[in-house]
Amino acid sequence: MAMKLTSGNFETEVYQAEVPVLVDFYADWCGPCKAMAPVVETLAEEYAGKAKVGKINTDENQDIAMEYGIMSIPTFLVFKGGKVVNKMIGMQDKRNLVAAIEEAL
Repeated sequence: MAMKLTSGNFETEVYQAEVPVLVDFYADWCGPCKAMAPVVETLAEEYAGKAKVGKINTDENQDIAMEYGIMSIPTFLVFKGGKVVNKMIGMQDKRNLVAAIEEAL
């Protein structure tokens, strides 16, 4: 299951992670975000132990969204060593997300 990220745990779970982290920036009212949710959950299961997959609600964590200039959702960022190594905006094919994670491994 994708972990729930917040402003409170972002540093520990993302910046200090020893594995790559795919972060899904979403909001509850966002239709495309809801459509992506099952794909994100599947990736969390498939990459358990190799990479982390998390979701952060942009309405509840506006500071993090602003820090990364998130203007449209869903936006997917891949972090490695605490830095963004990939950014994808809008709905994504699962293959694109897999490729981004694989590239960071």
